[in-house]
Amino acid sequence: MGEHFENARLDAADLRMFMKQLLRDVQALEYMLAHGIFESGVRRIGAEQELFLVDRAWRPAPIAAEVLEAVNDPHLTPELGKFNLEFNLDPLTFEGNCLSRMEQQICELLDITRPAARAAGGELVMTGILPTLDLSDLGLSFMTEHERYFTLNKSLTDLRGGSAYEFRIRGTDELLISHTSVMLEACNTSFQCHFQVGVDEFASVYNIAQAVAAPVLASCTNSPLLFGKRLWRESRIPLFQQSLDTRGVKSHQRQVRPRVSFGDRWIDESVLEIFQEDIARYRVLMATGDYEDPFEVLEAGGVPQLHALRLHNGTVYRWNRACYGISEGRPHLRIENRILPAGPTPQDEIANAAFWFGVMHGMAARHEDIREVLDFDAVQHNFVAAARLGLGAQFSWMNGKTVPAQKLICELLLPVAREGLDAAGIDASDSDRYLGLIDQRVSTGRTPSQWLLSSLAAMKNRGTKAERFSALTAAMVARQQEGKPGHEWAQAELHEAGGWKPNFARVEQYMTTDLFTVNENELVDLVANLMDWKHIRYVPVEDAQHRLVGIVTYRSLLRFMVKRMANLSPQTVPVSEVMLRDPLSVLPTTTTSEAIVLMRDRRIGCLPVVEDGRLVGIITENDFMVIAGQLLEQQLSE
Repeated sequence: MGEHFENARLDAADLRMFMKQLLRDVQALEYMLAHGIFESGVRRIGAEQELFLVDRAWRPAPIAAEVLEAVNDPHLTPELGKFNLEFNLDPLTFEGNCLSRMEQQICELLDITRPAARAAGGELVMTGILPTLDLSDLGLSFMTEHERYFTLNKSLTDLRGGSAYEFRIRGTDELLISHTSVMLEACNTSFQCHFQVGVDEFASVYNIAQAVAAPVLASCTNSPLLFGKRLWRESRIPLFQQSLDTRGVKSHQRQVRPRVSFGDRWIDESVLEIFQEDIARYRVLMATGDYEDPFEVLEAGGVPQLHALRLHNGTVYRWNRACYGISEGRPHLRIENRILPAGPTPQDEIANAAFWFGVMHGMAARHEDIREVLDFDAVQHNFVAAARLGLGAQFSWMNGKTVPAQKLICELLLPVAREGLDAAGIDASDSDRYLGLIDQRVSTGRTPSQWLLSSLAAMKNRGTKAERFSALTAAMVARQQEGKPGHEWAQAELHEAGGWKPNFARVEQYMTTDLFTVNENELVDLVANLMDWKHIRYVPVEDAQHRLVGIVTYRSLLRFMVKRMANLSPQTVPVSEVMLRDPLSVLPTTTTSEAIVLMRDRRIGCLPVVEDGRLVGIITENDFMVIAGQLLEQQLSE
């Protein structure tokens, strides 16, 4: 399903030539639509399975190239990150046992890929966002060495004027970060479903896809955690939008749509509206030299590839994307659902797909024009609410009614989905199994996101944060291989992290990030009170940009206090007169053994942790006492 073009260039002349070809492709598409050249009367489905690769410590493992070489199967393709893979499933006619056959193919591909991953020291994980991901895993060294990805990164960077991406997502916790590359997109993995539709029905069915996006998403949220923060029930949605957002700060009067978009209106008549809109709104990011004259191909009785149109379409990320394709020598149109997260198991994913396929088919039979009973602004609102709240959302539904997510799904949409599957001739056993799974998951409220949050809450105040998130990942791997659907999973347990050793490999895994700091111009008495109130022995000193400029230790403060008492001085003293300037610091990726050697050789009791010149954490001798205690317990138990 995915499109990869080897020759992606950014030369201005090439881009102009590409735009010429892109416009020619659109003209050809318009001609093909008007002259009945597209395949009709056939409904096909397909999917793309994305997943993560992790190492023995349950962290991202950049081993995709080794796995791809070992498996050597055309269904497997690389993704943006070296710790990602994608399976392209075979398209199937939407009938009979197509759903169980799709699940079977996922399982077969997992079965041939898993041994290759293990041979490279890794494991496969199916989840929307990997809990153990850190920003340190998202440098350009982790980007797959493919010209397309480096060109995409350069183009997006140029459109932003070289400035960093700024991320802000607020949930239970709040995430505030900046990043300099497109690699944050690699945090997301999804199960992208394709639904072939006819030319005449495209606008109507696409509008239905938009209308049902929110309840379908609410039923399967799977990504509430990112970089140790509890965010939206489906944090992939805001993360993906912000990871590809090239917009700067504009006038409040200027409307600029992000490159990742739900859209802002219904489609009126044709798929052509989507392609024309996207060409009008979004700059070309890359070009390819694979040019053909589509009209010459048509005149010769062939089917044009429309390379330029497909390449540009692949750089515009609608949550429901219109796709042009060719099957068995005939062109066709598909709707690609990019909303569904990967995981937690193949049967969960096919259940999600079955719900979407069924409700699309069923709603199309019930509503010739969904626009007559549902306002698009309500649909947009519903989508964001589903991503934020999952099954806790309240949806604005037909004719202005407000319906809780669980009621809408179980009482209204699942029956419609069953009608749609029955009308398509799907085997009753498949319909029973997959829609029954959705009913059980939704009625009990046990979505994958709820499993993650409940498991994390049950481990509260036990182990380090790194251990807890490693336990979540380890538990997912184990339970995925057991085969039970996600709503039947037992909660993750701390011991599943595999012990303390893998979770203390680098200082970023256990450093303190909730810091109490001061400015060098503040009163030194504040430092004394901070140490007393918070029971800490080290207070970092930073400037307004959070750059580390010094540190006040308990010893240095004590020496100052003794001198002050001897002089009986009532003066106000700034922190700058007491702090140790330019203290030794380390990076988040510094290994624990390196940190121990530094602290021992320099005879210091703490190490500030700095990234890109800014203070991000601190480790102290107390952290190593925890490590020593766990090591002692392990030795005593052996």
